[in-house]
Amino acid sequence: MDWRAKTLTYQTLALTQKIKIHTNRYYYLFQKYLLLSFLLLCNYSASASQIINKVPVHALYVPLADHYAGIVAYERYRSTFKHADFSLEQMPNWDLLRAKFLTDDIDMAFVMSPLAMDMFMQKPEFRWIGLMHRDGNALAVNRVLLKHMNLPEQRINRKPNSELAQALKITAHKNKEQTLIGMPHLLSTHTVVLYQYLKAHGLTMSLMPNTNTDVLAITVAPSKSPVFLKSQANRALTAAFEQSLPWADIVETQGYGKVAWYSKDVMNWPGGHVECITIASDNAIAEKSLAIKEIMTAIHIAGQDIESARMSGGAALDEIVTIIQKHMPAHTEAAIKASLDINLQVINYKNLNIDIDGLRLIMDTAVEGKILKKPININDFANHQFSFSAPIEYNSTQIGDH
Repeated sequence: MDWRAKTLTYQTLALTQKIKIHTNRYYYLFQKYLLLSFLLLCNYSASASQIINKVPVHALYVPLADHYAGIVAYERYRSTFKHADFSLEQMPNWDLLRAKFLTDDIDMAFVMSPLAMDMFMQKPEFRWIGLMHRDGNALAVNRVLLKHMNLPEQRINRKPNSELAQALKITAHKNKEQTLIGMPHLLSTHTVVLYQYLKAHGLTMSLMPNTNTDVLAITVAPSKSPVFLKSQANRALTAAFEQSLPWADIVETQGYGKVAWYSKDVMNWPGGHVECITIASDNAIAEKSLAIKEIMTAIHIAGQDIESARMSGGAALDEIVTIIQKHMPAHTEAAIKASLDINLQVINYKNLNIDIDGLRLIMDTAVEGKILKKPININDFANHQFSFSAPIEYNSTQIGDH
C-alpha cells in the first residue's frame, strides 16, 4: 500500500474514532439529561404530594407590633410546616377583621382581648388558643397638652403618675369640654387600660359624646393617630391617644407629641398584662388541629426569636426589622427599634400560652368600666390544646414534629 492509501486509511480511522467519541459524549449527555429529568420529576412529585397533604390555614391580623410574632413565624417557619399551608391577610381595621372572621370561613385571627370576648358573646363558635404578646400599648399626648406637663426626658422614667391627670383636669376646666383620647377600637385593651388609669386619679371617661365626663374615648385608626394628634394641636385643642406600638413611638420620633406612659405600668401583671390574643374557629380546631398546633408552635418560637434579637441587637435585630417592614412598610425602622428597646421592655413576646387569670383581670375591669356589656365564661372560651412547653433551645426545624 503506497503512502497515499495509508494516509487515507489513517484519516478514515481517525474520523471514525472522532465520530465514536462524539457519539459517546452525546449519549452520555443524553443519559445525564434523562437522569436529571427523572430526579426533578421525583422531587416535583414529592413537593406536590407534600403541598396536597397540607391543609390551608388562613389568619387575619391588623398591622401592629402586637402581631410581629405572627409575621416572623410566617416568614421564617412556614416552609418547614408539614401540616399547615399557612397564609396571612392584613385587615385595614378591627371592624372589618371582626366582620370577616365571623361571617367568612376564616380559621384564625389575632384580636384584642375585649373585642374577642364581645365577638364570643355574639357568636361563640371559636376559641381562645394563645396570646400574641404581653403589654404593648402606650398613651401619647399632643403639643397642646404637653404645655401643662413636665415629662422626664428618658421614656423609661415616664410613669402613670398624676401628671397627665392634672393636665387633663386643667384643660377640661379651661376648654369646658371633654378631652378626646383616641383608641384603636372602643372594645380594646387600650380602653380598659385608660379607664384604669383615669379611675386611679379621680377622672371619668365615657364612650359616648354629650356626657358629663372628663374624657371622651373615640375610635381612631392606629395609622391615623399621629395625624389626629397633629390636627388637634393645629387647632389649639388638647388630644391624646392610647395605641399599640409602634404608633406612640412614631409620634415621638416624628415630633407630633410625646409618650406619657406605657400600659405595663398601669395594668401591672406578672409577665405582662394580656393584650392581643389568638383565636381559632371551632371548625378549624376540629378539622385542622395538627396544622394549627404547628402554627402556634412557630408563633411561640418566633416570639423567642424577637426576644433574642432585641437582646443581641445589630444584624439579628436588623433582620427582624426587615421581616416586619416587608408586611408593614409604614412601621419605620426607628419606631420598630424603639418599640423593641431592650431597656424599656414595654412589649414582650414571652409566655404566650393561655393566661386565664390575666384575661379575667382585663374582662372584670372592662365590665366595671362599661366597656364590655357582661362577663363571659373564660373557661369555656379557652382551649389549652395548643399550649407550648418546649424550652428556648427547641429545634425550630422540627416544628412539624412538636
